[in-house]
Amino acid sequence: MKNKGFTLVEILIVVVILGILAAIVIPQFTDASTQSKVASCLTTLKSLRSQIELYKIQHNDNPPAMATFATFMENYSDVNSTATSATKDPANEIIYGPYVQDMPRNPWNDSDTLAVADAIDVGWVYDELSGDIFIGIADLDPANVKENQVRQDLIDAGAAFVAPAA
Repeated sequence: MKNKGFTLVEILIVVVILGILAAIVIPQFTDASTQSKVASCLTTLKSLRSQIELYKIQHNDNPPAMATFATFMENYSDVNSTATSATKDPANEIIYGPYVQDMPRNPWNDSDTLAVADAIDVGWVYDELSGDIFIGIADLDPANVKENQVRQDLIDAGAAFVAPAA
């Protein structure tokens, strides 16, 4: 009687072929995930910038102050930037907002913090004078080839704040 089954050589060949296929496919999924994060980040930033612009239009060209940014972006306010919980002012003044439901999180460090300069664990860099906002990229390691490429992609897209050369 002849034994039926696979030989050790046949099994090894199948394992090697699967290993080669995995080595080809896995990096493509990793790059797709990274590119998806970049695209999501750019979309979120574009939305934030448009909501800040809307706030400025409705508040006499004044951007939200740094100290009260989240309060005024997430709640109602009148034209004088007075926060209110009401959707309609008893004095029949127009009430604006909210502009965002919650401050979005930076996909690279999961932070929703706001700062005037980029640093570790800073989600967003905000320029109070102009009302412009950028993604915080200090958590991305420039020595890491993939993270450096992400940094450069975000800088090229105008999404990351780059301090002027001294």
